[in-house]
Amino acid sequence: RFYRHRACRTQLAPTSGAMGYGYPAALAAKSVHPNRDVICIAGDGDYLMTGQEIATAVQYGLNAVVVVVDNGTYGTIRMHQEGHYPGADRVIATDLKNPDFVKYAEAFGAFGIRCERTEDFPAALEAARNAGRPALVHLITSAEDIAPNRTITGLRANQGR
Repeated sequence: RFYRHRACRTQLAPTSGAMGYGYPAALAAKSVHPNRDVICIAGDGDYLMTGQEIATAVQYGLNAVVVVVDNGTYGTIRMHQEGHYPGADRVIATDLKNPDFVKYAEAFGAFGIRCERTEDFPAALEAARNAGRPALVHLITSAEDIAPNRTITGLRANQGR
């Protein structure tokens, strides 16, 4: 939504935004186009639905990169709860207890790198792209930054308008 794709057939995404689709789709794209860079951007909850496919990536040498954006929550669901049911006391079942995604990737034989600061992201992504094997960037963010250009504080401030 926020990246301009300048060439035809350079983005693969479902219209419905179904969770769990991205990483298997990225591996399919890499298997069809092994010489192209394939980068999957997935939220933590999204990746947890199909992240075990990293075993397939390692087994078949599908050297795609997945950037796991970890805000510790099912962000879209949380955003809807904040909008429809104002007040933190109405938030339920959206917090996640995540693994160390770097260790998870390494357990399968993939490359993993953790990134906690925006200025460190270019180097982390480059290291993943050059790993020579399937790779994962564990990008730590805050639930406060619930979506691009949206914060929980902002959602709460706009309630009732």
